[in-house]
Amino acid sequence: MEKVLNFAAYIAQEYFSEYGQQIDEMKLHKLMYFAQRESLIQTGEPLFNATFYGWKYGPILKEIRSAYKDGTFITIKPQGFIKDCSLVLKKIMNEYAEKDSWSLSRLTHGETSWKNSRIGVPEDENSDNPMRLEDIRADAERIKSRRKMLNELGLA
Repeated sequence: MEKVLNFAAYIAQEYFSEYGQQIDEMKLHKLMYFAQRESLIQTGEPLFNATFYGWKYGPILKEIRSAYKDGTFITIKPQGFIKDCSLVLKKIMNEYAEKDSWSLSRLTHGETSWKNSRIGVPEDENSDNPMRLEDIRADAERIKSRRKMLNELGLA
């Protein structure tokens, strides 16, 4: 499994290469969520061992939040990956990177994993409720089934 901050730094680097600007923290959290879900779709395994939390604007990773907050994120230089992550990275960059952060937030609000982590939490508050990997797997299966159906209909 990849180290979460290494993968985040790689996404940030790829984003800068593609768009010529630094990725904002909110977008990075959402792309990390979609990468984790995409890895589950493609391989059945998580890409990294980290827990997402259901904050009011969508999934966040506390490791990334801390690194942004203390200013150390910008100093992280991505290293090589243990396994080939190129298909996962390509998919999330092509599908989600050009969307604005608020659009990505709205997309994550449709995920069962995020909704389940928000049970009992007021709408305008963040939460320390973790998003369960089993729920992210369920979201991945839903997307995988939708893609298969669209492919069979010749719409993908």
